[in-house]
Amino acid sequence: MQKTPIEIKGSNFTLLVLYINNHDIDLINQSLHKKIQEYPYFFKNAPIIVNISALCNKANWKRIQEIIVSHGLSVVGVSGCKDNILKKNIIDSGLPILSESKNNNINVIYNPCIASLKKNQKSITQKIEKTHIVDIPVRSGQKIYAKDADLIIINNVSAGAELVADGNIHIYGIVRGRVLAGANGDITRKIFCTGLFAELVSISGEYWLSDQIPSEFIGKPVQIYLKNKFLTINSLS
Repeated sequence: MQKTPIEIKGSNFTLLVLYINNHDIDLINQSLHKKIQEYPYFFKNAPIIVNISALCNKANWKRIQEIIVSHGLSVVGVSGCKDNILKKNIIDSGLPILSESKNNNINVIYNPCIASLKKNQKSITQKIEKTHIVDIPVRSGQKIYAKDADLIIINNVSAGAELVADGNIHIYGIVRGRVLAGANGDITRKIFCTGLFAELVSISGEYWLSDQIPSEFIGKPVQIYLKNKFLTINSLS
């Protein structure tokens, strides 16, 4: 059967949210430069959503957008806009205005169907019946997605690599890339690793960047999971 020329489907994408909390163009530029220098592989060509809930119509959106793009980031949408004048400037720049969830968060895993998936938690849990195993190093720029499965990595994961699974993720090695478990909205999933240096860890859309991970767990064997909707980390040793 021949496919139709186009299709529109829901899917999973890794999206970061950049919060702009100041109107000062120079300060925004300096802060972005500093942050990107800390994590160059992580932010390289990264698609992002820009949250401007702290800004008013005095903000020079054109200059802010130019600065963000100049640092190699790709703006895919803007959230948190409360001012009609600023909203018009954003739309005129060719970007969409995105609505936020009730808890004022946009998940790092953006999925149009994620709300309905979470309502059907039982059926989601039952779907995870297989395991995807990788026993070679995962290099920078590689992305591995285990659909409806757990993911086991028996090797190291380089900075700039990305692991995504609808189920749990186990890493028997050092991980320096991004690790996202429960990508289909399953809040019961966990991340296990023997050497944590990750750029980002996420369970069902709740995430930490590397500087948010408690320092006492860096480089250690750990498990990461959700407890009362908050990320929690425990030592495995």
